[in-house]
Amino acid sequence: MNYLIFALIPIVLFIGGTSAFAESVPEWVKNTALWYGEGIISEGEFINMIKFLIENKVIVIDSVMEPVPQAVNAQVVIPNGNFDVTGAGFYSPLNLEISVGTIVTWVNDDSVPHNIQSIDTNGKVIQLFNSPPLNTGDRFEFAFDEKGVYNYYCSFHPWRVGLVTVN
Repeated sequence: MNYLIFALIPIVLFIGGTSAFAESVPEWVKNTALWYGEGIISEGEFINMIKFLIENKVIVIDSVMEPVPQAVNAQVVIPNGNFDVTGAGFYSPLNLEISVGTIVTWVNDDSVPHNIQSIDTNGKVIQLFNSPPLNTGDRFEFAFDEKGVYNYYCSFHPWRVGLVTVN
C-alpha cells in the first residue's frame, strides 16, 4: 500500500489552502508517513492520521474536483485450475466492484468448460445473466445497469462463486 503514501504527499503538502514547504509539515505527520512506509504502523493507523488532519482542517481538500473517468468495461478471469475443488483457482477478482453501466466480461482461462449463472442470495439460479458453456478462451459479457450486489456461480463447479458489486 505504499502507493497511498505517494498519493497523499501532494495533499499533505497542500496545507491551509496554500502550497507549503516541507518544513511546515508537522514532524509527527512526517514520522507517521515514514513509519507506515517502513511497515511499523498499520494502514488503519495511517488512515486515522490523515482523517484527523482533514477533520481538523490541517489538510484542506478543495471541494472542486475534476470528474474521474468511469470504467465502462471490466473483466473477471476464470483461472486455470478453477475446476478443482481443492485448488485455489477462484474467480479473479472474487468481488468485482464497478460503476453502473459497466460491461463485465468473464474470460475462461481454465482447461475445462465453465458457465456463469446468476443466483440469488440463497443460491437459487435466477434469469438475470446466464452464459452458455464457456470453453477455454471463450468470453461472456453482461452490462450492469442497476446498483446492487450480484451473485453468480458455475453450475458445473458449484463451489466456485463470485460477486459483482455495482455502485
